[in-house]
Amino acid sequence: MLNAVKTYFSQNLINLPGFRTHRKIVVIESDDWGSIRMPSIEVYQLFKHKGMGVADSDYNRLDTLENNEDMTLLLETLSRHTDAYGKPAVLTANMVVGNPDFVKIREAEFQTYFVEPVEQTLSVYPQRDQVLQLWQQGNKLGLFHPQFHGREHVNVVRWMEALRKKTPEIMFTFQHRTTFSGNGDYNFMEVLDYNTPADMKLMKQGLREGLDMFEELFGFRSKSFIPPCYTWDSHVEEELALGGVKYIQGLVVQSVPTGTFENYKRKYHYMGSRNRHGQSYLTRNCFFEPALNKISDPVGECLRRINIAFKWNKPAIIGSHRINYIGALDPKNRAGNLKLLNALLKKITQKWPDVEFMTSDKLGDFMNGVLGDES
Repeated sequence: MLNAVKTYFSQNLINLPGFRTHRKIVVIESDDWGSIRMPSIEVYQLFKHKGMGVADSDYNRLDTLENNEDMTLLLETLSRHTDAYGKPAVLTANMVVGNPDFVKIREAEFQTYFVEPVEQTLSVYPQRDQVLQLWQQGNKLGLFHPQFHGREHVNVVRWMEALRKKTPEIMFTFQHRTTFSGNGDYNFMEVLDYNTPADMKLMKQGLREGLDMFEELFGFRSKSFIPPCYTWDSHVEEELALGGVKYIQGLVVQSVPTGTFENYKRKYHYMGSRNRHGQSYLTRNCFFEPALNKISDPVGECLRRINIAFKWNKPAIIGSHRINYIGALDPKNRAGNLKLLNALLKKITQKWPDVEFMTSDKLGDFMNGVLGDES
């Protein structure tokens, strides 16, 4: 009972400060599109047979590079639902535009990191030959709007350090084109965490190159960015601003690196607050993660959070990772969760007939200039 009261209080508290609007705006932010994870069910079974704890990790068990069927079924589901203005439900698809180039890294004897553009990654994975076209088609139809999530979804500094040690586990996982550490669910995902602040030079370079790769791939600059694992040092925000990023997606809490893995300082943001570069923060206040959160009623829980947001005159920003919509490793994962997404969108439009579906960058444009700077 006490925990329920604390949860209800905190879910209301995060909606108190910042931007307000009487418009019923729903944004769905979905991370990790374009990134590799588990290459195939065969590799998953091989790791499992080796005694690696992949079965204990939802990401290693379910998540992989999206395929043609994943994209087709997701776009079909979104297209069934329209808002008060006739616009379809839309996913803000936070994209990774590259992945490690395993061949070149090995040829360089693990001394130099190389990035492989995501379109090249798609070309070597089976049943991915239409994915790029479907991304672009989805954006044209207002269903799947790409925004920037990173050049790659791997902490280059820490992964390369591990590869240079050449332990049997890391060499085995590398051989099978993964960044899996071989331990638990750790895949070196925290891109902007560092061992020392000097590492940020390389990380800023990755952001700069990634934003340019994003523009080359999609034909426009990304106005928003979601830091992988919600972890970043505020000093990288200047590089993002120079690259055209106006809005930073995330949680209320920013995990600030200290140089020690998983030992972070906490920095707080609220909806629409700004940093010294004039960038606004978009804070997630709702979640739809049926593949990750083992709760009995993910649709009902998300609706409850949306209702709280609207009660405080806030946009409802829903976090919903790619893993929920992927079926190559387990078709039941995709089928079940798309059914739940369909139910969620149907209930949103029924409960709030004046709802507006919006992308993160469009919400940022709407909010831009409304609030003062964050101290």
